[in-house]
Amino acid sequence: MGSRANLNSSFVRLLLSFLLLPYFLALRPIQNTDVIMRVIIREDPREVSVYIADYIISRIKAFNPTPEQPFVLGVPTGSSPELIYKILVQRHRAGEISFKNVVTFNMDEYVGLPRDHPESYHSFMYKHFFSHVDIPPQNINILDGTATDLVAECASFEARIARYGGIELFLGGVGPDGHIAFNEPGSSLSSRTRVKTLAYDTILANSRFFGGDTDKVPRMAMTVGIQTIMDSREVVIVATGAHKAFAVQKGLEDGVNHMWTLSALQLHQHPLVVCDRDATLELKVKTVRYFESIEQAGTDARTQGPALVYRPRTYVPAPLPTKTPKSQQPTPDGTPERVPKDLRINTELQRRALDEDELTPDSMSSRLVDSAIGGIDGALKSDLIFDRMGTRITTL
Repeated sequence: MGSRANLNSSFVRLLLSFLLLPYFLALRPIQNTDVIMRVIIREDPREVSVYIADYIISRIKAFNPTPEQPFVLGVPTGSSPELIYKILVQRHRAGEISFKNVVTFNMDEYVGLPRDHPESYHSFMYKHFFSHVDIPPQNINILDGTATDLVAECASFEARIARYGGIELFLGGVGPDGHIAFNEPGSSLSSRTRVKTLAYDTILANSRFFGGDTDKVPRMAMTVGIQTIMDSREVVIVATGAHKAFAVQKGLEDGVNHMWTLSALQLHQHPLVVCDRDATLELKVKTVRYFESIEQAGTDARTQGPALVYRPRTYVPAPLPTKTPKSQQPTPDGTPERVPKDLRINTELQRRALDEDELTPDSMSSRLVDSAIGGIDGALKSDLIFDRMGTRITTL
């Protein structure tokens, strides 16, 4: 009778050990983790922009760039970074930072728009940033949307990044649907710089920038890929406004998903998301409190996560085309010291605008506006039927 009781007791202990094993494994600390998502929350867009501008300046100064080893910065367009650029211009004019040894790579550009078109990203960057700081023109790299060979232009862009040793810090925004750059929902997470076909609702929403004529809106754009961004040593994302809240929630709390390309940053070694209070509305309360508690404990994005060590990186350059089209963007070595004479961009930036606290209205403010805005959905239901996802995943 006693042996039978001992057997039953042993069986119960064995059963309990199997049942409780997952629980004890979950409690065991994870060692040597290299991926830590860092989130900084500020009250409004201006505080967000000030934080990011200070962060970029601190990174450039810590890098101590030289002409032989410049700081390579990835930059976006749109309303989200516009205030950041304005603050950087102010700090430059105050003598706090120089961009003389900084090399920039822009995220994207419309296909078919000349550089001096008012809606091109060339125009945007020169108007809001490049024309107001001391960055040499030959250090500016923007995709050429008028290149005769777009595939070769994309390969050249990747090769230029590789020749500089990679991007140190890539600044980016996020769309309401969680896209970064023009990597719309459904984009491959291993994608490189390429041509993307724009979704119809993107074309329809952006037609207001082209006199309301959808025929004038470019159907394609050139964009860096998700893997191009992931290869950067550090990625900083700015997200402001309640219309970005759902994208932030999907990117931070849900799993990695190509339908929300922001979520790929969960796998990056040094990701940083800086958002305002409105952009956290869809996050769980404990998520917000967790990230706030980290900062309240005396740490911020400069000390969270693994140490950011600047070291040489090895890249395999993409093959360059044997013949470079005349209209193609020049390489860094071949770019003239002065701005090309045919580049007619209105770069006037009123000093009054630099002193204002509010954001300057900008036609680039939203690349992908929810189609429900302005009664667009109602118009579509009555007039058009189309497959929105069909064009999102079409690539050349």
